[in-house]
Amino acid sequence: MAPITNGRTIYKEIPTGFPEPGKTTVYDTSLTIDLENVPLNGGVLIKTLVLSADPYMRVQMRPVDIEGYMPAFIPGQPIFSLGVGKVIRSERDGFKSGDYVYGLLDHAEYSLPNPDIPEFGIRVFKPEPGLRHTAYVGAAGMPGQTSYYGWKEYANAKADETVFVSGGAGPVGSIVIQLAKQDGLKVITSAGTDEKVKFCKEVGADVAFNYKTTSTLEVLKKEGPINIYWDNVGGTTLDAAIENATNHARFLECGAISQYNSKDGVNMKNLDQIYARRITLYGFLIFDLAPKWEEEFYKVIPKKLASGEIKFREDITFGLENSGQAIRDVQIGTNTGKKVIVVAQE
Repeated sequence: MAPITNGRTIYKEIPTGFPEPGKTTVYDTSLTIDLENVPLNGGVLIKTLVLSADPYMRVQMRPVDIEGYMPAFIPGQPIFSLGVGKVIRSERDGFKSGDYVYGLLDHAEYSLPNPDIPEFGIRVFKPEPGLRHTAYVGAAGMPGQTSYYGWKEYANAKADETVFVSGGAGPVGSIVIQLAKQDGLKVITSAGTDEKVKFCKEVGADVAFNYKTTSTLEVLKKEGPINIYWDNVGGTTLDAAIENATNHARFLECGAISQYNSKDGVNMKNLDQIYARRITLYGFLIFDLAPKWEEEFYKVIPKKLASGEIKFREDITFGLENSGQAIRDVQIGTNTGKKVIVVAQE
């Protein structure tokens, strides 16, 4: 077989605000790859099928010498994210041609990933019958794991309590809503469009509102107080949650999308209420909780997704050449479900 083009999405520069396709990232077709003869050096050759576009990728667009919980993108190199691929060739034990893998993959049509990357080295998995591959970068992947691990570990949920979930239409928030309803809680949630509000209600939220047209503070005053806050956005929404929390409330700090693209100061007025109300804040990453909850997650959640017991929504972008726009869509919030990039069919 003659060498073929190996398209890649290259990281070019740190954005000053939202990432811009063609400037922050550039699609490149200058390289070719010989699938039959490229040296594996004891590794694995992967064909990329699906890639994830996630909010935290904006945090990776920083100087390489600044540490973070995810490695920084390197200018001139492909960006990378969680993805699903298929093994083409392998010289590594535990991987064989035809296996499906999940883990950190370059935004490239073909790659030789390092299976030993801490936390997100590629792993072989067997897809659940009836569950499409795209789900494994969403509800059956990292976002779903984040929801499940965090809720199980920290919510300490009790029937008839009230939880507020910000960003409820997202891949994390929508699963949290459903887990909370299964535990018998009243669920309040916010989203950024009326369409997203409708989806939140479809997955079980008791109170769902558009935070752009309705005051978060007023909703929480009316529908609270809240025993649990699942925070996906940070900023003034977090401040409103603190103001409307019960004594001994639990706050699960999962994300801060409102602050990823701007470092302008947020006037937090209620920080003193954290100690006054004895609020417990849990900041967490799934790396720390995976040893305890991963096995249970994969036994329980993919089956419930395949059966429809747990609902999820995807917003699919086709073509690796469009991955830069997909990343921007997530940062702006124009996606209407878990943003997934389909690179190739099998």
